[in-house]
Amino acid sequence: MSIRRLPERLVNRIAAGEVVERPASALKELVENAIDAGAARIVVSLAGGGIGRIEVADDGCGMGRDDLALALERHATSKLPDEAIERVATLGFRGEALPSIASVARLNLESRVRGADGWARIVDNGALVSEGPAALPPGTRVTVEQLFGRVPARRKFLRSERSEYAACLDVVKRLAMARPDIGFSLDHDGRRVLAVPPGEDRPARVAALTSRELADNSLALDYVRGNARLGGVAGLPTFNRGVADHQYLFVNGRPVKDRLLIGAVRAAYQDLLARDRHPVLALFIDLPGDEVDVNVHPAKTEVRFRDPAGIRGLIVGGLRHALDAAGHRSAQRPRAAALGNWVSEAVSETSLEHQFSLRPQVRASASPWPTYVPPTGAGQTVREDPLAYAPAGRAEAAIAPPPKARAFPLGVARGQVAATYIVAEAEDGLVLVDQHAAHERLVLERMRRAMANGGVARQALLLPEVVELDEPACDRIEARAAELAEMGLEVERFGPRAVLVRATPALLGAGDVKGLVTDLGDELAAFDEALSLKERIDHVAATMACHGSVRAGRILSVAEMNALLREMEVTPHSGQCNHGRPTWVKLAHGDIEKLFGRK
Repeated sequence: MSIRRLPERLVNRIAAGEVVERPASALKELVENAIDAGAARIVVSLAGGGIGRIEVADDGCGMGRDDLALALERHATSKLPDEAIERVATLGFRGEALPSIASVARLNLESRVRGADGWARIVDNGALVSEGPAALPPGTRVTVEQLFGRVPARRKFLRSERSEYAACLDVVKRLAMARPDIGFSLDHDGRRVLAVPPGEDRPARVAALTSRELADNSLALDYVRGNARLGGVAGLPTFNRGVADHQYLFVNGRPVKDRLLIGAVRAAYQDLLARDRHPVLALFIDLPGDEVDVNVHPAKTEVRFRDPAGIRGLIVGGLRHALDAAGHRSAQRPRAAALGNWVSEAVSETSLEHQFSLRPQVRASASPWPTYVPPTGAGQTVREDPLAYAPAGRAEAAIAPPPKARAFPLGVARGQVAATYIVAEAEDGLVLVDQHAAHERLVLERMRRAMANGGVARQALLLPEVVELDEPACDRIEARAAELAEMGLEVERFGPRAVLVRATPALLGAGDVKGLVTDLGDELAAFDEALSLKERIDHVAATMACHGSVRAGRILSVAEMNALLREMEVTPHSGQCNHGRPTWVKLAHGDIEKLFGRK
């Protein structure tokens, strides 16, 4: 077959395949053009998640009649005054976006320069339909309709309207975060979804577009290394999420998704977060234009650095410096019950003797598992609060002889270390148990059994709890409400950006409802819509189990510790938690003797 030149229309459609993958891709190009035009306000309007219509209006410099025609030609741009592409300072510069979009949709381009009349051109799938005067304020308005309407092979691969809308919303958020000096608004199907005023400072803009709580649970970044500067906002390690979708990275004001930068963030937080948790942050890297190549991807979402090791060091060093300066700051407030454990009055020797002559009572309502209770001797006095001791060892008065260690594989509880680890004595050594990891696995296995037997029992909340989320997360939870109800979590939509929780799985007790729903909203984003939650039961149940488990830092009675050990012995997979970490380790007698030089 001989070589031939492709028709211009086919060339445009091929270019569209590189630049316009979905409505969010087209929206990104249009908003970037508005930013490069010097707009102070940008208004975005969507219909049907962007599949039906995309409209972007700005108050930028606008275009004249001749420029309007050139803007619809390939490789025509006003953003490269010379051939020095390595020093480009605008977001877009290839000159492919508008003709590519016009080749696969109906595009109406209207623009007006201040002091002149407006002009409009309408192009339908690459063919000019009409042009003429237009009435509009100074600036540009672009309307895209019927995207991929005549390219069914591309349109059938688009996702649902909700998914496409979520991608569009993410694009606008990232661009609005990059330019706090510009005002942005977004309407979807006639309803105002997002509105941020111009002139905000960077931390306020980031908090407004992510979570209002981030403002009080974050650190400001300002770190310089060589000719590069790192700024932005980094969440405290305790203010984390279940997925990495809440990390925003910018290079010279350009939103990017770069593996180098993501890996550097993971390295900075590696010993501060569990492997399955991710920080919330927005990082802004500014460096000379000749130190970074932004032309390595048609959509300009990836960059290449001249000194990648230096940039990685900038991110790790800047985040570490800020996190170290944070000291003991934490996003988690102490619970009232924990504060109540502090005793302000002095304790006399007589009161100490009295306390240790009494047997603590284990309250069944506080125990998340079947409580192991030794027999009570006749005439014994029962003290109400097992935590009312003065600072001393965790010894408890023996009412009956403790059970023999040889009777149980995981031994008998002898105490608790750091309010996190259970110390047990077995016949063949010493056993250390991570109470949170172990109970997390037990709760997960209980939920699996309950699901296999027809559903998880639910416990109605006395007062339904309202959990605020972003709109796409609310959409995902609402779409799976029936399946979540089978797992014991009863939710319903409560306005555009909130979910009302009416009941939780009875197995979890009174846990962190807000954290549970927030993490579920994040995880559902990673699921294929064709899969039911039953097919992803391990992921969803593991998230629920984690939020319903005994936390590290909770003081347990000896009876509760033994009950946990006994349940572990009869529960499958109890040797590892839901995240693959071990729940217990054993030091054999021989190992202990070696530690003390006896062998």
